Amino acid sequence: MGDGCLMEGISHEVCSLAGTLGLGKLIGFYDHNGISIDGETEGWFTDDTAKRFEAYHWHVVHDIDGHDPEAVKKAILEAQSVKDKPSLIICRTVIGFGSPNKAGKEESHGAALGEEEVALTRQKLGWHHPAFEIPKEIYRAWDGREKGEKAQQQWQEKFAAYEKAYPELAAEFTRRMSGGLPEAWESATQKFINDLQANPAKIATRKASQNTLNAYGPLLPELLGGSADLAPEQPDYLERFDLVERGSGR
Repeated sequence: MGDGCLMEGISHEVCSLAGTLGLGKLIGFYDHNGISIDGETEGWFTDDTAKRFEAYHWHVVHDIDGHDPEAVKKAILEAQSVKDKPSLIICRTVIGFGSPNKAGKEESHGAALGEEEVALTRQKLGWHHPAFEIPKEIYRAWDGREKGEKAQQQWQEKFAAYEKAYPELAAEFTRRMSGGLPEAWESATQKFINDLQANPAKIATRKASQNTLNAYGPLLPELLGGSADLAPEQPDYLERFDLVERGSGR
């Protein structure tokens, strides 16, 4: 998240909800460079972001050097140790870091540096490799194929045991992950449509939407819906399902 992101109202809504639900596995990075695409934020973005997120019941890691890999790693480990609330890591950074003429300026926000400035930036950062070439030592350090293959094999073995112990749940998991539809989908949805056509009702569109969600919801537990208004006004809730609350495990 950047300075501009945290100015937007939706950042309040989602971050407040994350704190309310106690999403302990959520870690957010605040790229705090004091620059938006309109220029410096000083004077017109004066929020105390750390206190704001603490008020949301987040754990806050204050003002680390966002250009220091070790500082970032240490902050992540601290955030991971907090299990009962989300964490915000505030990274002090310089936008356009390394650019001799555009670092710290809005010019580097959404526009290309240009060939000349790119060359100067490469020189300042000591990067002497051609464009799109990954040095071998970096490639080796980031090559996760062998590690990923082992992790995949371990997961497959665990899932095979799960499938043997809980065949129906395993089949349902596979269906959802593959994007497939339940076996009863065609017959159930066609019956719903036929019933509507046989008994047409004059109801509000939002009520028709709720009826459809409640008809399809039990067939598709992975179905997501929502609206920008409160549930009594825009009835988009599923009547047969519980609300997601802190500690509900969902």
